[in-house]
Amino acid sequence: MRVLFIGGTGIISTACTELAAARGLDVTLLNRSGRAFIPGVKALAADINDQAAAAAALGNRTWDAVVDFRTFTPAEIEQRLALFRGRTGQFIFISSASAYQKPLRGHYLVTESTPLENPFWEYSRNKIAVEDRLLRALREESFPAVIVRPSFTYGNTIVPLAINSWEKQFTAVARMRRGKPLIIPGDGLTLWTMTHNSDFAKALVGLLGDPGTTGHAFHITSDEALTWNDIYAQTAAAAGVAEPKFVHIASDFLIACDPGMAGPLLGDKSNVAVFDNTKIKRFVPDFVATVPYREGIARTIAALDADPARQKVDEALEAHWDKIIAAYERGLASARTEFRG
Repeated sequence: MRVLFIGGTGIISTACTELAAARGLDVTLLNRSGRAFIPGVKALAADINDQAAAAAALGNRTWDAVVDFRTFTPAEIEQRLALFRGRTGQFIFISSASAYQKPLRGHYLVTESTPLENPFWEYSRNKIAVEDRLLRALREESFPAVIVRPSFTYGNTIVPLAINSWEKQFTAVARMRRGKPLIIPGDGLTLWTMTHNSDFAKALVGLLGDPGTTGHAFHITSDEALTWNDIYAQTAAAAGVAEPKFVHIASDFLIACDPGMAGPLLGDKSNVAVFDNTKIKRFVPDFVATVPYREGIARTIAALDADPARQKVDEALEAHWDKIIAAYERGLASARTEFRG
C-alpha cells in the first residue's frame, strides 16, 4: 500500500510514520525538510502550502491513502483538493476533538455524532470549516474524504498540562522541581482524556486503505479519563516532585489576566472531554489504548531529562504566570478581609 503523509515528523505523525513503516507499508513523507528520519521511509521536499512546489515534488504519483496532518484553514484545504483530486483512494484529514460542542449539552460523553460547535476558538472553527468543505467535496465529486479527530495527544516531547509553554515544554517540569506553583484551571475536577501518540497510531494506521471509511468521522483517544488534578499529580510524580504546589484559578480569572487563554480554555480544556471510542474500535477491531497516562508521562519526563537540548525554560512565560498568581492571591486576600472582617 502506497501511503503519503503530509508532515510526518510531528508529535502524532511521527508515531504514525514509525508504525506504518514497521507494518510494511510503502510510506512517503511530504515536508519542507525532505527528511524522514526513519529507515525505509521516503521523503519529498516541499512546503505543502506552496502549491507549485508541492505539485512539482509530487509529480504524477498516485496514492492508496493520503494523510493530511498540516491543514488548518479552508484556504489550505482548497489547495489539497487541487493537488489530490483523482490521485488517491483515501484522503484522511486530521481535524481536532476541540471541534465538538463547547460546552457540551445533553450528555457528557462525546461520540462522533456530537455537534460541532466552538464559539470560543478560531482554530477549532477553522477545523470545522475544513471538515464541511471535505464533506461537500465527497457529495459533489466523490472525493474520498475521511475525518479523524484527535484529542490531547502527547509523546516524548510534550508535557500535556492545561497550561504550559508549547515551544519549551520543560518549563512546567523545571518550575515544579524548583518548588514553584503551577496553575490548574478551575477546581481541577474536570475530566479529561490524554492519549499517547503510540496508541493513536494503532488506530490511524488501522484505517489506512479501508474504502469503507469514506465519508466517516472518527475520534481516536484513550479510554482513560482523569481529572486535571490527577494529570498534574501524575506529572509531578514522574518528575520526582513529592510535594508539588498547585494553584487553582477560575478560567474566567485567567482569561481576564490573559485574553489569549480564552480559546484553549473555554474552547477546550475547561470542558469535560470523555470519548466513546466504539466507532473506531468497530472499524479497527484490534485497536486498544494500552499506555496509561502514568506510564506515558514517565516516558516523556525520562526522554526530556536525557536530552539537554530539550530542557529549555520559558522565563518570560514563568514571569507572566507569577504575575497572574500574585493577582489571584491579592484578590483572595481582599475577599477574605471583606467577608471575614
